[in-house]
Amino acid sequence: MIYQPPSGARDLLPLDVAQKRWIEDRLEQVFHRWGYHRIITSTVEHLDTLMAGGAIDQSAVIELQDTQGQRLGLRPELTASIARAAVTRLAAVTYPQRLYYNANVFQRTAQGSHGGQQEYYQAGVELLGASGVIANAEILQLLSDCLTSLGLGSWRLILGDAGLTHSLLSVFPDALRDKVRRAIAHLDRVALETLSMSEELKQRALFLMDLRGRPSDVLQQVSSLDLSSSQRDSVNDLKTLMELLQETASASTHSAGAIPALILDLSLIRTFDYYTGLVFELVSDTDQGSRVLGQGGRYDNLLGLYHPQGQTYPGIGFILNIEELHQALLPGGQLPDQTPASDWLVAPMTDQAAPAAFAYAQKIRESANLVRVEISLDDAHNQEQIRDIARLRKINRIAWIHADGLPEIEALN
Repeated sequence: MIYQPPSGARDLLPLDVAQKRWIEDRLEQVFHRWGYHRIITSTVEHLDTLMAGGAIDQSAVIELQDTQGQRLGLRPELTASIARAAVTRLAAVTYPQRLYYNANVFQRTAQGSHGGQQEYYQAGVELLGASGVIANAEILQLLSDCLTSLGLGSWRLILGDAGLTHSLLSVFPDALRDKVRRAIAHLDRVALETLSMSEELKQRALFLMDLRGRPSDVLQQVSSLDLSSSQRDSVNDLKTLMELLQETASASTHSAGAIPALILDLSLIRTFDYYTGLVFELVSDTDQGSRVLGQGGRYDNLLGLYHPQGQTYPGIGFILNIEELHQALLPGGQLPDQTPASDWLVAPMTDQAAPAAFAYAQKIRESANLVRVEISLDDAHNQEQIRDIARLRKINRIAWIHADGLPEIEALN
């Protein structure tokens, strides 16, 4: 038998963990500054919860066997679980609720996709009970603050509107609409041109696929269409959001208030189909190509799926992919390149000095926060060997503990 993690899983070694924690700690500090509180939901959920009323494809869920016949699965994302928790466990709280998480998720992927990886680490936020342009702007500004705190240089934000795009697709016959939607989502011009539909509809589909670029230009293009009142409201909300973001960036004296180059892409269609309004992707360009570092959007009907009386609340949030952030940050040198060294090595000079050594090590640990103290497990008769080991491990202080319990402190060069 080969003792390796199962297909789609991997081990994180100490340096991997140190770099992952570096990212997560900085994100958590930003979440706290914005007034968000951590929520932890169950890794295992009922399958109906995970599928979010059909918005999440069952094929993406890793299902589990249950002896009592319940249909269970590992969470493929956190938003559905948090929506379930919010309306069943947070029923008495006031809104808006600002929640964040840092957790692993599991998605069944085809072999060869992401190397067959099925376990991912994510950090993200959910702003529940708030709708409108200001709530949307808060989420985008928070996202920008996160990236600034990590020191990520080159990134761009691609914005869309799921509700507006869905309504613009309503002109296509039911039998064709899903095919058109998939072709636009994958930017598959060949598939659109080969679909059996009128030339007018074909040009409309190609027009929708190309609704991408500078926000003012795209909004001008879509405004030229014969829009319904609700579609025009969506366009006006996007215009107001763009203006708010630009005015905020101009008024801000801090780099966290800056928003990167914005791309408005009304062909942007998210994988999970519960989004109702603003959607977005965070993209970083690297030498290896573009990386999607995170994504999110507005979901104003999701919470109602889990409420006993069907009462719903608006919501918007985003996730950041820790592995993708890790890869994007590695070339910049921000991440730690080694695990933290211990501050002290406490070495008992004799076997009888071991109790005093443990006591002295604990005294050091309690004297300051985040001090790292190791007990020497090597033969104390060979002091030079212990010094060599300490230097190799980059420990610069040794406390030699004598048989009478008294310490002798040595600083290493």
